Amino acid sequence: MKKIPLLTMVLLIACTVSANVRLPKIFGDNMVLQRDHTIPVWGWADNKEKITIHFNKQTKVVTADKSGKWKINLDAEAAGGPFQLAINGKNNITLSNILVGDVWVCSGQSNMEFHLQTANDAEKEIKQANYPQIRQFEVPKTVASLPKEDLSGGDWKVCSPETAGNFTAVGYFFARELQKELNIPIGLIHTSWGGTHVETWTSRNAFENSDEFKTMIASMPVLNIDSLAEQKNAESAARLKKIQASYPPTGNEIASWKEAATDDSHWPKMNVPGLWEQQALGDLDGIVWVRKTVNISTADAGKAAVLELAMIDDVDECYVNGSKVGSTAGYNVKRKYNIPPGILKEGKNVIAVRVEDTGGGGGIYGEASDIKLSIGSNTIPLAGEWMYQVASVSSSGSSGVGPNSYPTLLYNAMLHPIIPFAIKGAIWYQGESNADRAWQYRKAFPLMITDWRKSWNQGDFPFYFVQLATYNANNGDSRKGSSWAELREAQSLTLSLPNTGMAVTTDIGNPTDIHPKNKLDVGKRLAAVALNKTYGKGNVYSGPVYQSHKTEGNKIILTFSNIGSGLSAHNKYGYLQGFEIAGQDHQFHYAKAFIEGDHVVVYSDEVPNPAAVRYGWADNAEDDNLYNKNGFPAPPFRTDDWKGITESAKFHIGN
Repeated sequence: MKKIPLLTMVLLIACTVSANVRLPKIFGDNMVLQRDHTIPVWGWADNKEKITIHFNKQTKVVTADKSGKWKINLDAEAAGGPFQLAINGKNNITLSNILVGDVWVCSGQSNMEFHLQTANDAEKEIKQANYPQIRQFEVPKTVASLPKEDLSGGDWKVCSPETAGNFTAVGYFFARELQKELNIPIGLIHTSWGGTHVETWTSRNAFENSDEFKTMIASMPVLNIDSLAEQKNAESAARLKKIQASYPPTGNEIASWKEAATDDSHWPKMNVPGLWEQQALGDLDGIVWVRKTVNISTADAGKAAVLELAMIDDVDECYVNGSKVGSTAGYNVKRKYNIPPGILKEGKNVIAVRVEDTGGGGGIYGEASDIKLSIGSNTIPLAGEWMYQVASVSSSGSSGVGPNSYPTLLYNAMLHPIIPFAIKGAIWYQGESNADRAWQYRKAFPLMITDWRKSWNQGDFPFYFVQLATYNANNGDSRKGSSWAELREAQSLTLSLPNTGMAVTTDIGNPTDIHPKNKLDVGKRLAAVALNKTYGKGNVYSGPVYQSHKTEGNKIILTFSNIGSGLSAHNKYGYLQGFEIAGQDHQFHYAKAFIEGDHVVVYSDEVPNPAAVRYGWADNAEDDNLYNKNGFPAPPFRTDDWKGITESAKFHIGN
């Protein structure tokens, strides 16, 4: 055997282990870089390697440190492009079609995650979505126990009818308004995950320096995500073996579940509509089959029919007597399937639905009246008990270690890796999952905002958020208490932080759908805030905001800021709704209210000595109709500070 000289061998080994220059995944073709701000560029290479960066007319040189990390700031650039970014070291990287404009982080839970393809008028909006100066980077869903250096994937997409359907709908409409008004490129970094708590988006360091949360974070164990996932999957399997006779089922068993002849009499039951997390099945991501047996009369047998199943979280395949009648992807899309003639038969018929839950809630949900089988003029209600079997459990999500299993997991995996990419600001839509701890959200939400700003080291960058929309979560109101009203109040109080703004959406929600499809007005209202507060356009961007009150006899007179061109009642009769009034007994009564100049006068014949007024203090605040004449609604408020129903609820590890 030929011997290799020692020096040659050393050189060969050195070449083998040499690391190519590498950029974080947030850098790529089609990206948008922040204008009028130094542009951080960073990455990895061999230790002490010299790297040259070329961008537009700039050339900069940096040397990697001993660990192979490098970072340099390019000089600020004006809006424009397209440009190339070239990185030269032992290897060369060239990124193309780069624009310079304003970059906004879009984050939160499912209402920010909500894609344009499921919004109102989606087909029309997508067809018209030809905005090459708008680009989006969608961060893949990942959890991590420690801050990660890089994302798990992702790339920048240029907005077009081919790509826009997968843009965040709120972010898209926000960007479209800004781009039209400012005529500059707009980049969106979309990092959101449905059903997530604010605590998972906050860093460990922030909790450790918070009087409210430092005890909580001190109890957090050192995490090994893989071993925790194995443990949770084992626990899930043990629990499922107690719920259903055969778990895990065989492939042949699963294949038979769509057939009418399959005996499901021994299967466990769940109520439909209703997410299974709120029932015996509990916290599970994966594939579950649900079945319902219905009786068809002789007169209806063989006829064509229409099957409606409200909404299904997330993906379904629907079978009737073993024949597939349809499938849909999208947790907020109403299911409506045509059953061809000849499938329904006299007597017993079986509807079988394969439901795949990819994260968060799972199952058939919505209004009971939207779950039915229609045969001509005959309607058969299908709400009630359905039989179910679990086919499989997902290897990620709540069956393993999900985003809410512990705090910090999404900050570590889905936010930290994109810092310090230069940004203009952030828009945020979240809070539904924190409603049960609304009082503590007064501290948790500002803590997260302050944490992001500290991490980015860009000062108090703009942070604009959406106040919770109308949704009848628990029939909450002033009489029994409303966690959603208390969460909205916590959001309003967060406006005390500098450079924040809020879009009110109680008038454009849906009492029966936690994911309202009107995302156009949400995006436009966020854009109005930005155009005023960030871009100095002088436009009206807010509805009337309660300022003070005084009592005169049996009336309470309210004053407001942000009245714009004046106060207005939005209904054809011109009278105000949504107001309540109470005396010292704390018992609220529906109130009469009217506009008097720049004030609102509130009273009730049942309350001769009023002590407090509330407006929109309910989960479902759809009656609210106080606006300014510029078309912006007033946020809910109260004049009292009486004890709420969430004051004692605290965040604990594992809740």
